[in-house]
Amino acid sequence: MPPEGEIGRFAGRHVLAELRGIDAALLDDPDRLRALLTAAVTEAGATVCDVVAQRFVPQGVTVVAMLAESHASVHTYPEIGAMFVDVFTCGDRADPEHAVRLFAKALDASALELSTVLRGERQMPEVTEVTEITEPVGAGLRRTWEVGEVLYAGRTAFQDVLIGRTTQGVSLFCDGERQSTEATQLVYHEALMVPALLLAERVRRVLVIGSSEGVVCELALAAGAELVDHVDIDEQAVRACAEHLPYGYTPAELDRAERGEGPVRVHYRDGWEFLAEASERGERYDVVVIDLPDENADPDAQHNRLYGTDFLTRCAGLLAEGGVVTSQAGCPTMWRNETLLASWRRFRAVFGSVLYHGSDEHEWAFLSGRADRIDDPAGRAADRLREGRLRPSTMDEQALRGCAVPPYSVRTADR
Repeated sequence: MPPEGEIGRFAGRHVLAELRGIDAALLDDPDRLRALLTAAVTEAGATVCDVVAQRFVPQGVTVVAMLAESHASVHTYPEIGAMFVDVFTCGDRADPEHAVRLFAKALDASALELSTVLRGERQMPEVTEVTEITEPVGAGLRRTWEVGEVLYAGRTAFQDVLIGRTTQGVSLFCDGERQSTEATQLVYHEALMVPALLLAERVRRVLVIGSSEGVVCELALAAGAELVDHVDIDEQAVRACAEHLPYGYTPAELDRAERGEGPVRVHYRDGWEFLAEASERGERYDVVVIDLPDENADPDAQHNRLYGTDFLTRCAGLLAEGGVVTSQAGCPTMWRNETLLASWRRFRAVFGSVLYHGSDEHEWAFLSGRADRIDDPAGRAADRLREGRLRPSTMDEQALRGCAVPPYSVRTADR
């Protein structure tokens, strides 16, 4: 019923939300969820009358709070680290949106998708949608993205995928982490590809592992590649990118690549399996590109195994003479550079020559490796850029040379 003083006013706000990236144990703890939900709705101005909770077998919890203003409910899915939240309050005294955000913060959720339906008597539009993605950027640090319009949201067999409009244009998020945005994707993808394409002796055959958007394949073709094998395990994510992103594959281009009609061939395969079979066939590539979500501490993250020394060595084994392996290697900032340090050690252990590129307009660093030892790989790449081997849009010779010096913390890590 409406709070005292608002009797007779038939109006309320109904918030529907999805929270992701939550610890599974917490999602299976009815007592803890009861306490956190009660605290959140109370702080948001609601009056709690009663709360009931039910744990299910083998897992999952439902919590329902009866409020003087209406109700709040929670339904959890520990197996995927997600939950549905539903908060409806009559009148204006309680703020259901604030309640959901408080609850998400208490759960340390990495992603929040929220929509609000105005019910009953109202002067505002019927539906207002607000989506927030809270992205981890380091220990104890989070970055919140405001998504004004969600174009696609779904759970694939491997990850949560969301595509929506941000201040950086149409943007791609996987498991609550930004992968690319319309405004910055070319800076990122050229930083990954240009140093490697310049360092390689030739660019005829390219293997791409990951990179669901397809931009890397386009850059390889522009550099003169005659064949690009694109391997990605997540078919649903690749097709969503082609359908909704204004960069990378168009749906028609992806359809041709799936059928193998042209220089790009898409293979929806596990990267490890594809490498093993390519090795057995005697395949050789001039450039091998590893473009995956950032390596992280989650032991269940399926892509982490594609960052190890064994996988890197297998990639190096597929190189033609003078070939190059390139990979996104982490972030150079000291509060999140653990993956960069690990990648730096692995590349130096596997390759005779390693070229570092720390993008001066993005937050990522990239590594390119050649099996043979060559003098001044950065100078070699810069000279070839000056000679017109490539014409990138986001860097010149000076930027290439300036970004080739690894941070002090990386260069001195093993001293």
